[in-house]
Amino acid sequence: MNLLRALATVSSLTMISRVLGYVRDFFIARVFGAGLATDAFFVAFKIPNLLRRLFAEGAFSQAFVPILAEHRNRGEDTKALIDTIATLLFLALVGAAALGMIAAPVIVYLTAPGFSGEPERFALTVTLLRITFPYIVFISLVALAAGILNTWSQFSVPALTPALLNVSFIAGAVFFAESFDPPVLVLAWAVFAGGVLQLALQVPFLARMGLLPRWRLDFRHPGMQRVLLLMAPAAFGVSVSQVSLLLNQIFASFLQTGSVSWLYYADRLMEFPAGVLGVALGTILLPSLSKHHAGGAAEDYSRLLDWGLRLTLLLALPAAVALAVLAIPLISTLFQYGRFSAEDAAMTRQALVAYSAGLLGMIFVKILAPGFYARQNVATPVKIGLVTLGATQLMNLAFIVPLKHAGLALAIGIGACLNALLLYWYLRKAKIYTPQAGWLLFATKVALATLAMAAALWFSMGAEARWLAADWQWKVAMLAGLVLLGVAAYGGSLVLLGFRVKDFSQKGAA
Repeated sequence: MNLLRALATVSSLTMISRVLGYVRDFFIARVFGAGLATDAFFVAFKIPNLLRRLFAEGAFSQAFVPILAEHRNRGEDTKALIDTIATLLFLALVGAAALGMIAAPVIVYLTAPGFSGEPERFALTVTLLRITFPYIVFISLVALAAGILNTWSQFSVPALTPALLNVSFIAGAVFFAESFDPPVLVLAWAVFAGGVLQLALQVPFLARMGLLPRWRLDFRHPGMQRVLLLMAPAAFGVSVSQVSLLLNQIFASFLQTGSVSWLYYADRLMEFPAGVLGVALGTILLPSLSKHHAGGAAEDYSRLLDWGLRLTLLLALPAAVALAVLAIPLISTLFQYGRFSAEDAAMTRQALVAYSAGLLGMIFVKILAPGFYARQNVATPVKIGLVTLGATQLMNLAFIVPLKHAGLALAIGIGACLNALLLYWYLRKAKIYTPQAGWLLFATKVALATLAMAAALWFSMGAEARWLAADWQWKVAMLAGLVLLGVAAYGGSLVLLGFRVKDFSQKGAA
């Protein structure tokens, strides 16, 4: 399997989902703006989304995929493991969803205490949370299906699946908003419908492979017991980063109305490169690293990590710089319509620039962490996560007064960089990863090409005030031109410096 080709496929399909995500956010911004209703929805949606990342895509995937890959590599009964895990996961999810719906007022009070002083916003958030909470059942089963498909190197369907949630949002906001009272309820029901659609897409592919889970409750299955043993520390480790985001939300709930929404829109822009590159790379690396570890191929393991880190620097550094330079053009073109004002754009820009400082670290974490998870070592990332959590909250306290919501974004970004540095240091210390030759020259060339791109964008974008006042046709045309210019400046510089695509070809484990 050619990993560069697999990465291109997964990234392309992920990009479709991210583009649809921007279309979705465009309509949300246009129809609902940034205020009480959107603050309530984003808080309500974040809670089941947090649990999804914690129990499904986070702890579960990190524990399940390496064990599944090991079973497959050794010719053991993978179907029995899949059936047992799916049954237990389903029971746990239904219980969690029911409990979450019952305890919705308490959850909102704990996660957004600033809302308690505004009865209307608090009550709306509780209602939205009760509608969105069952999403955790559907999306966690989607994560299970994706883990199976990815282990069999079937990356395309899991990469495309998230697009269906965005399609659900778009359809709801465009066609059905006026049918609800208040209209923002349509977004919560779109979450529910999106979860059903995503699961429905993956079921036929599992059935075709003969891997569709069936009911099998076997607490003595050794593979299931190993997954559970790994999940406990993995859940704790993943929860560290999620708790950090949750604490940011708590801080933001006490700030000016709109702060939660400004952080959300900035985070959405950050999610584009983080998803297209970071998530895609992590998705294809974890199964291959797990297979290398199961086969005892330590040198191949290290070489694969090195390949992932080089690609990250090559693609994430220019993305971070471009987001900072083009913050206003991006925000005004994508979101500044209807009730989303010029002030909202300016406030979102502050958060985006702060987030961009940590983009490289965020994506490096997605490459470095699988270096531990594939070896079924969850304890080390947990320790590092605890240090990162403490440092991030100290930075929150230091930054929130002078920088307001942007300070919360900056703390997350710097915390991610600290996390990446510590993961890297431990991998080197344990001699799991040894850098290949030529890193200094490689990094210097990437930095020079990024500077050339930044200069081209800065001198071509024009005054920010014009972007805030221009009509949408001008903004779309100009932004498209700037994107093409940035790609040409960066790509051209790399070619002049001797880079070739074939140099990054990499084979994965069969």
